[in-house]
Amino acid sequence: MGYAELRELHSALNTASDIVYTLESDPSPEETAQIVDALRRALDAARALGAAHGATGCSLHPRGAVDPLYGDKRDPLPPGWGRCLLCNDGRRRASAQRRGSR
Repeated sequence: MGYAELRELHSALNTASDIVYTLESDPSPEETAQIVDALRRALDAARALGAAHGATGCSLHPRGAVDPLYGDKRDPLPPGWGRCLLCNDGRRRASAQRRGSR
């Protein structure tokens, strides 16, 4: 997911840079509009890149719910666990099944 956004960010920044380096001292309204458009594309791509991992930090459920038991960064997480409620719930269920089968 992040590769496409990163590529778009590179492209938009390069476009803006190319336009800026060819400007005369008094840019036309069209040139100014092109710069603004390229910078908006770059900003949108940067936002999308930052949102790719969401609050959970999970690549499977980036916009999923944060586990209330481990949602606070100050709380210690068990090894291999993250802040994703969906993944942690699966881990809890698997752990309970292993304990029950003993």
